[in-house]
Amino acid sequence: MTGEENAVTAVDLSRRFGQFTAVDRVTFSVPRGEVFGFLGANGAGKTTTIRMLCGLLRPSSGSASVSGLDVYTRFEEIKTTIGYMSQQFSLYDDLTVEENLHFYGGIYGVGRTRLPAVTGALLDQMTLGGQRRRLTRDLPLGWKQRLALAAAIIHDPGIVFLDEPTSGVDPASRREFWLLIHQLAARGKTIFVTTHYMDEAEYCHRVSIMKEGRIAEIGNPSRLKEKYRAGTMQQVFINVVKREQS
Repeated sequence: MTGEENAVTAVDLSRRFGQFTAVDRVTFSVPRGEVFGFLGANGAGKTTTIRMLCGLLRPSSGSASVSGLDVYTRFEEIKTTIGYMSQQFSLYDDLTVEENLHFYGGIYGVGRTRLPAVTGALLDQMTLGGQRRRLTRDLPLGWKQRLALAAAIIHDPGIVFLDEPTSGVDPASRREFWLLIHQLAARGKTIFVTTHYMDEAEYCHRVSIMKEGRIAEIGNPSRLKEKYRAGTMQQVFINVVKREQS
């Protein structure tokens, strides 16, 4: 697959903090339209990787591009052309649901004439229409999660980065959120998602398992289960970790 067909490409991408190497020469590519899962325990290097790809953190070495834009030289462009949902939802509690979307629409350059229609469509898509005038601080966590996703995609980006988006929410909300992810993918968007929930790997087209800053395994969930003779991705993860430690 050519670089133009890949939404994300990384080659020997690394990030060091002093003597500590958080991300150690990771190499991978994500085709356009794929739901790509970055799996690993907390501290494995997932968030550091995603921050480099989003133009928020400069790599120490290696190369990477997002939508053909180099992360070293065109990081400001990357920030405006992707959707990014961080672990801590970047929402304003003292604004209503609708006001939050209007705020982010303005940041991302959605024109004033288009903003009401775009906001309305997203509220419907996220089933938040009945909450549009409710203060964000009063929303249950699962609804805040959906609002954060709506804010991240209000400018209709082709690539959406989701960093631990389901952390702390109940299982039912997690399943509903993954349905939204696949609705976005069905519309041609590339979804790059980090998670430490191994069962969520089943929802991805491909997954990468990180351990101590390195990619220990990468592939389709079904094929990985066959390779490791495992019934679940949780068992795959355990077997990969055991292999790395041996």
